Amino acid sequence: MAKKLRQIAIYGKGGIGKSTTTQNTVAGLASLGKKILIIGCDPKADSTRLILHAKAQDTVMDKVRELGTVEDLELEDVMRTGYAGINCVESGGPEPGVGCAGRGVITAINFLEEEGAYTPDLDYVFYDVLGDVVCGGFAMPIRENKAQEIYIVVSGEMMAMYAANNICKGIVKYAASGSVRLAGLICNSRETDKEAELIEALAAKLGTQMIHFVPRDNQVQRAELRRMTVIEYSPEHKQAQEYRDLALKISENKKFVIPTPLTMDELEGLLMEFGIMEEDDEEIIGKVEGA
Repeated sequence: MAKKLRQIAIYGKGGIGKSTTTQNTVAGLASLGKKILIIGCDPKADSTRLILHAKAQDTVMDKVRELGTVEDLELEDVMRTGYAGINCVESGGPEPGVGCAGRGVITAINFLEEEGAYTPDLDYVFYDVLGDVVCGGFAMPIRENKAQEIYIVVSGEMMAMYAANNICKGIVKYAASGSVRLAGLICNSRETDKEAELIEALAAKLGTQMIHFVPRDNQVQRAELRRMTVIEYSPEHKQAQEYRDLALKISENKKFVIPTPLTMDELEGLLMEFGIMEEDDEEIIGKVEGA
């Protein structure tokens, strides 16, 4: 009996540490013997550099521009194998200021499917998706029923929680016509007050779980300077164990839900309850919401 391919998309506010968290988690899954493909869905093409020990790899869109057509593109032109046999592809995007970056995601995923990148031996495909965008091409991993499991990287900062709630609204929209589900929140700690308790409370209100709390540790930056995951750079370090713990929880996770996004009043109430926001901050939130 063929094993079931699990397709996972990682979303979160820009700058939350999503790509770093994704790559370290994937390295943790690889240490469990899992076979994995990462598809970077960000025009910056930085979703695979820690796995490949490289600044950036040739992207699908770079090669399409170079060749003039996707028909002349070969899988080996854009897929590289890195740490622990993890396969890596970057979708890339258009030249700055020209065209829709989301089109690169659509082009890349269609190309990979047609060229047989989703091999029978794969356990996981991870989509590392730009920021908190759940529209256009960036929504393709969930809109086209590619990714069934969504994890949101969040922290105790107000805007990270606001973005997570917005992403949940997108999941609800696409869950109605497909099998996409929210699988949990990953708290990438910013060491804010009562952070773990706050994200646990947010998860409960969304109807999901905080699957893991990743503590802040400078070992992550030390590894990144060497273009490595913590698991490869210092496998015995306590931070490497955090990512292995997260990987194991994802491997064993069975809680996939259609979330229940909060209203702005509910989100503000939660922030006030934990002392993150004062009443006179409501005007700022109102301006953000109206932007």
